[in-house]
Amino acid sequence: MEKSGKSYVTPARRMLHGGDYNPDQWLDVPHVLRQDIELMRLAHTNTYSIGIFAWSALEPEEGVYTFEWLDQIINDIHQNGGNVILATPSGARPAWLSQAYPEVLRVDERRVRQLHGGRHNHCFSSRVYRQKTQQINRLLANRYGKHPALLMWHISNEYGGECHCNQCQAAFRAWLQEKYKTLDRLNAAWWGAFWSHTFNEWSQIESPSPIGESMVHGLNLDWRRFVTDQTIDFYQNEIQPLREVTPNIPVTTNFMADTDDLIPFQSLDYSQFAKYVDVVSWDAYPAWHNDKESTSRLAMKVGFINDLFRNLKQQPFLLMESTPSAVNWHPVNKAKRPGMHLLSSMQMIAHGSDSVLYFQWRKSRGSSEKFHGAVVDHDGSSENRVFQEVAEVGRLLEHLDEVVGTHRPAEVAILYDWENNWAFDDAQGFSNDTKRYPQTLQEHYRAFYERDIPVDVITKEQDFDGYKLLIVPMLYLVSQETIERLNRFVAQGGTLISTYLTGLVDESDLTYFGGWPSELKTMFGIEPVENDTLYPMDKNGVKFRDKTYELKDYATVLKVVTAETFGVYTEDFYADTAAVTRNNHGEGVAWYIGGRLEERFQNDFYAEIISSLNLLSPLQIEHLEGVSVQVRIDASSIYGFIMNFSEERKTIELKKPVEDYLTGERLIGNMLLQPYEVRIVKCNNKK
Repeated sequence: MEKSGKSYVTPARRMLHGGDYNPDQWLDVPHVLRQDIELMRLAHTNTYSIGIFAWSALEPEEGVYTFEWLDQIINDIHQNGGNVILATPSGARPAWLSQAYPEVLRVDERRVRQLHGGRHNHCFSSRVYRQKTQQINRLLANRYGKHPALLMWHISNEYGGECHCNQCQAAFRAWLQEKYKTLDRLNAAWWGAFWSHTFNEWSQIESPSPIGESMVHGLNLDWRRFVTDQTIDFYQNEIQPLREVTPNIPVTTNFMADTDDLIPFQSLDYSQFAKYVDVVSWDAYPAWHNDKESTSRLAMKVGFINDLFRNLKQQPFLLMESTPSAVNWHPVNKAKRPGMHLLSSMQMIAHGSDSVLYFQWRKSRGSSEKFHGAVVDHDGSSENRVFQEVAEVGRLLEHLDEVVGTHRPAEVAILYDWENNWAFDDAQGFSNDTKRYPQTLQEHYRAFYERDIPVDVITKEQDFDGYKLLIVPMLYLVSQETIERLNRFVAQGGTLISTYLTGLVDESDLTYFGGWPSELKTMFGIEPVENDTLYPMDKNGVKFRDKTYELKDYATVLKVVTAETFGVYTEDFYADTAAVTRNNHGEGVAWYIGGRLEERFQNDFYAEIISSLNLLSPLQIEHLEGVSVQVRIDASSIYGFIMNFSEERKTIELKKPVEDYLTGERLIGNMLLQPYEVRIVKCNNKK
């Protein structure tokens, strides 16, 4: 969507560079802390997240507080010209708390209470834990709320997980009572007559469990919703004293991505959580240089997540954690190759981040993260390759303050929905291994990413107006409200693209009476009559525009009503029937793609759509695969990031003149990019 001007998400108004700093691990080695301050200057870092796991150092015994070390650290950073993102320490409890109040420990889905250990092993419903976290948070706010170094609050760390204790069961039942009001409504929404699962007392309801109920899809879906809401409620309890004492200090908590495929985190619905943070921040750990995919393909997945998190609040976000080198928890922990750290950092900026922050500042000496990448290695040297590459990023970021707060207007949106993914993953009757809802969205996104056309990855609650094109693949779960909004988007002139397995169930995970909703039938001009799931070795095809494309995994057999057929299946009992359709609806157009088709189809199909809608890259730069050109824009300027995500030299052609952002040199025509090279350019924003 179009957005001019700037949106500053922190008071700093500069690119933030630094990361998680754990001085509490080094309190008995004061020369290390003195060395850190000097190394911070040499690394060109300016912002540090402190206290994330420091509860034991802040309150070593119940009611005994030792803030003096933190006073010194914050003062030293301030005198060094730095800012502090101060964390609340709830992500890891001290042992005394677990021992004195065992009710704070989680109970797993088998109803077994966990031992003290790890992190985030606490119950979000626990009254004691809520009291204790508020108590320490209020002390932090009162002590440091007016410190000039305090930039923002970092609430806990990477919220996740669930608890099935008695307190959580009671909270879940109360949540259900608030939602449904009566058991009759709940039983209807959960299709309670199935397997005689009708409840006549609220106390009969338990959270899903492998030793109890796990096959009632309405229950499973509501439990996932409850876990998100209860996590948010715990978070709101945490920030209450911070809002009271420091109302003008922004708050955030670090979101995550999931799995090797780098898909959105599955355990929490961030579209709901984002409403309660001032700034979206996330921890990005792509497995660069892996042996499963090209560097450019992985970069595309990073871009997808960035464009989702940026649009959760439709403003710049913060990269809260990344690694300057390797991690310690991938199956293979390969170090970033020379040049990749600068390139991957600039990709984050190009897609809307106003920071490059790391986990961690200094490597731990012991325990599980002692070999996780850091700015400062065990040698404490500023001369090693990783430190020098961090300093290079820092020097460049010091020149990019002009980019802070700028936006990425887009005319294309792709809709991602957490609830849909939960429900579809729970669905039985397709294939366990090929559902891949988030990965499918990435494939649709790729067709635009590789053409340098900006995309907003949005959620169902966000505004559809202002986009020329809205892509909604595999929206298995869709409410009547969302159907009406999609219908209105098309009727008012938008172009909508949807696919197989869309519109099968409502928000309660109940199928629609009469099959496909009538509004979808009218909008798309078709009626799906049967869904076919293919084995991995099965093949089918679709003929579209005189070319034949391979189909795999899924196909929907269609009855055409008012739509025009543009592609047909080539094999099986539905050969020569419609596979790709287009329907005029109101002032707009609705396309339906009936099967999962190969990448070549995505390229050709979306090339046609892009041409028909006159979708353009903000910078006219021709290049081959592996190069990505992404922009940030304000009212007067376009800032372009030209990035070579390949291991080969690439020649690009600048069709219109731009200037080198750093040198001011005028650039036009051919330019050679070295492997992993990034160039930043600037031109006027002429509307």
